[in-house]
Amino acid sequence: MASKKQLSERETTELLDILHQRFEKHTQRHAKMEWSEIEEKLKSNPQKLWSLNEMEISGGEPDVVDYDKKSDEYVFFDCSAESPKNRRSFCYDREALDSRKENKPQNDVLTYASEIGVEILDETQYRFLQTLGEFDLKTSSWIKTPKEVRALGGALFCDRRYNTVFVYHNGANSYYAARAFRGVLKV
Repeated sequence: MASKKQLSERETTELLDILHQRFEKHTQRHAKMEWSEIEEKLKSNPQKLWSLNEMEISGGEPDVVDYDKKSDEYVFFDCSAESPKNRRSFCYDREALDSRKENKPQNDVLTYASEIGVEILDETQYRFLQTLGEFDLKTSSWIKTPKEVRALGGALFCDRRYNTVFVYHNGANSYYAARAFRGVLKV
């Protein structure tokens, strides 16, 4: 990861091109939004562009999915068909990672999300994402877990099977090759 958390001019141009192409390809995700307004907002937020690039290079395929009028922010979610490939096999949080005596994964979801400047989706956001397409048909994604569940050692994840979104639980220190997390970023 870049230590300065800012993209070069070339990297910025390349990322904006990718995001614009994705925006045009998936218009159902952002009806009534204008790319020029989104691009302007992105160009004025270099740190957020860096975070979007981190989402992109880790396999998330970020796309704008909403606009928050109150905060005047565009909302980006990871919209890859399956959970982001380069974020799989992570346990839920640092406490869970530290509790493993052996076979530790390389990282945990909450730490990695924080490092790249995003949050993980909560259940409501995950269900909203599923209204925009079909995601996680073969994989699953960790979601924000209520403190009460986490205090008892658990963590939540979701997937889509049988045309239904399911919410499950696991020990927070578990990790699987088919489970990652989906990020949300407001710009």
